[in-house]
Amino acid sequence: MRTSFADLNGQSFCVRFWGNSDAPPLLMLHGFPEYGGAWADLAPHLMDHFYCIAPDQRGYGQSWCPEGVQNYALSQLVSDMATLIETHGAPFTVLGHDWGASVAYGLAMFRPDLVNRLVIANGVHPVPFQRAMATGGAQSEASQYINQLRAPDAARKLSENSFAVLERFFRHGMGLDWLTESRMVEYRTEWARPGRLKAMLNWYRASPLVVAEPGLPATDLPDLPHDRLHVRCPHLLLWGPDDKALLPETTEGLEAFAADLTRVTIPGTDHWLHHQKPQDVANAILEWVRIA
Repeated sequence: MRTSFADLNGQSFCVRFWGNSDAPPLLMLHGFPEYGGAWADLAPHLMDHFYCIAPDQRGYGQSWCPEGVQNYALSQLVSDMATLIETHGAPFTVLGHDWGASVAYGLAMFRPDLVNRLVIANGVHPVPFQRAMATGGAQSEASQYINQLRAPDAARKLSENSFAVLERFFRHGMGLDWLTESRMVEYRTEWARPGRLKAMLNWYRASPLVVAEPGLPATDLPDLPHDRLHVRCPHLLLWGPDDKALLPETTEGLEAFAADLTRVTIPGTDHWLHHQKPQDVANAILEWVRIA
């Protein structure tokens, strides 16, 4: 792995690389509360086939961290990564996990000229996700943490006692044998950089998606332009079936927005599938690329 800094639209972004720059590029987009280095488990299994490119996204790690919720709208997050792709030459295969999946979907939907394949690992398209969160049912209950992360005092609470609360959130209900104390030290280092935790939470605050209260379906939902939210390139959805934050209903109806969709379940994994079984995840990607 090597690390360098890229100028994207006049701002500095930390980017990690694995593999040979002559190989087909693979953009790897992390989610909350990770950073670009979180791909270190998976990238070595892909670097013989791809040039793996993993940035710290806006507000995370060592990348640009502007103040203000308005600076974390999806359009701006997508613009950062579109610029990164353009500096290397397009199109890319794009892989997104968690919040990184939202940016990956945004690239595929709004900048299809830059994306030749889309891989999502336990991430969600906005329309099925909003439908699931609006029902007041199981996904609404599972997503209550989003309202907690949007609270004004969330950064203070999560950072208390050396990020003990954020660590509990990270570990909640899922298999984290991979999350050793030495790795936790690395995460705490990234979370402790000035302004980062508040910026990471601003991704949630900037999102227009509505989380219904359990048992109370929401009706005042954002206007999602369905005609603009289609993935036209081949799309692979990798799923850890034991995910407690994103339930299977969050992907119901995805085929209506991705005509060329392949679903692959990685048994024995949950939200953190890229850490738990990186070889299996890599094998699924490589097999799909071979036949896609």
